[in-house]
Amino acid sequence: MRAIISVSDKAGVTDFVKNLSQLGFEVFSTGGTKKALEEAGVPVKSVSEITGFPEILDGRVKTLHPAVHGGILARRDLPGHMAQLAKNNIQAIDLVAVNLYPFVQTVSKENVALDEALENIDIGGPTMIRAAAKNFPSVIVLVDPQDYQPVLEKLRQGGVDLAERKRLAQKAFQHVAVYDTAISQYLRRDIEGFPEELTVALKKRYGLRYGENPHQQAAFYAEQAVGTAMETGITWARQLWGKELSFNNILDADAAWGVAIDFSAPTVAIIKHTNPCGLASHEDISEAYRRALTGDSVAAFGGIVAANRAVTLAMAEEMKPVFYEIVIAPEYETEALERLKRKKDLRILVAELPPGYGVAPAGYLDFRRVKGGFLVQSSDSLPEGGVSLRTATKREPTPAEIEDLLFAWRAVKHIKSNAIVLAKDKTLLGMGAGQPSRIVSAQIAIDKAGDKVSGSVLASDAMFPFPDVVEAAARAGVTAIIQPGGSIRDEDSIKAADEHNMAMVFTGVRHFRH
Repeated sequence: MRAIISVSDKAGVTDFVKNLSQLGFEVFSTGGTKKALEEAGVPVKSVSEITGFPEILDGRVKTLHPAVHGGILARRDLPGHMAQLAKNNIQAIDLVAVNLYPFVQTVSKENVALDEALENIDIGGPTMIRAAAKNFPSVIVLVDPQDYQPVLEKLRQGGVDLAERKRLAQKAFQHVAVYDTAISQYLRRDIEGFPEELTVALKKRYGLRYGENPHQQAAFYAEQAVGTAMETGITWARQLWGKELSFNNILDADAAWGVAIDFSAPTVAIIKHTNPCGLASHEDISEAYRRALTGDSVAAFGGIVAANRAVTLAMAEEMKPVFYEIVIAPEYETEALERLKRKKDLRILVAELPPGYGVAPAGYLDFRRVKGGFLVQSSDSLPEGGVSLRTATKREPTPAEIEDLLFAWRAVKHIKSNAIVLAKDKTLLGMGAGQPSRIVSAQIAIDKAGDKVSGSVLASDAMFPFPDVVEAAARAGVTAIIQPGGSIRDEDSIKAADEHNMAMVFTGVRHFRH
């Protein structure tokens, strides 16, 4: 029996090859893998002994040879194939263990040159993997060191059954598909628009007990994207305390973190069912939390808290009376962490702040699943100051109103449409979300704000088709409004605002979130 071993990830490879040798395999290898095996005293031969040809072009061509691929691809059940091997003095290859050059790691480095990136595109490796996977009834293909020991056990017991060979082949094709996707992403980075064909590479982070509901199965996958921007957020957060995350926990935590890092000022967001029910910015993070809690202290129960600054002991103490599922922050004061750990049902996460958070957020492709397909769009990642305000009313907003209007405008993009936010002193006072009618969302927000509504500002994620929201806001005591504008009935809303001496500014930008 013959095996070819050529791996970038060398975890466990020396022990694996030692055991293969003991089982009677003649092992061939190339380059760094061969050197590592020799240094470990493991019997190994050069692939050049199979090909009768040296490695050329600085290692670009090592295994691309009929003596290799004939030995892999020949069907053992076809006498004609085996006769051709014999005629050409080619011996069958029974096992291929290959994983690929570290392309993603290479191109994720800063200022990596194109030449270096291209040299880390593996050609021979994927070719051998695909050949072995195609012929899996006859050839065992391994791309994951985690499979070494299970395969060894089966070989010791007499052989690897067809079902296991098929599983390994599926894993091998997927491994190459992820690799090719990363290369495509890298080459597409400077190309505008959407390609005719698109793949998304995912790697399983961990299984979940169930999905949104107990009768649904679920798992959590991380997108294998080129670059470092995607390696922040909930997907790559570290859990410091608490029981495992659920499907809904992950959804809500992602929403909470997305809100908090959309602000450059110290900010705390409290999320319930992916909508912010509390949100505030303040130089003192504990005060930001106190103000956020006033947004809806009832809805906050069982919610998610996210802060874009270190959680202080003072903030942890403020959180004491309320039950939360999760708190997430970039760091925690030692005393704060110890205090939070007293809440046995609280999950504590730490996440890295993304580059440019709150100022120039990194864009990404946003995927929405529909039955049988995906909608793909660029992310709603406008930076702070990324909109130009145009006053539509007779009265200009005051500087204080402008600060609150911009705060409310960033808040409303994170709330399900139709979305209305009321804010004052950079604090969310009330919000209405997901209503078929915008006036209903406005009334919900006004009701939630209660006595605090007077002197507040209002943000709407989309334009007003009627003046009803303006009129309801004026009756409640709202002094200024921010909205996209663009309705054929804008003049009706402008007239209503003028009648109540309200300031209203248009952004020209909409923030639908369905």
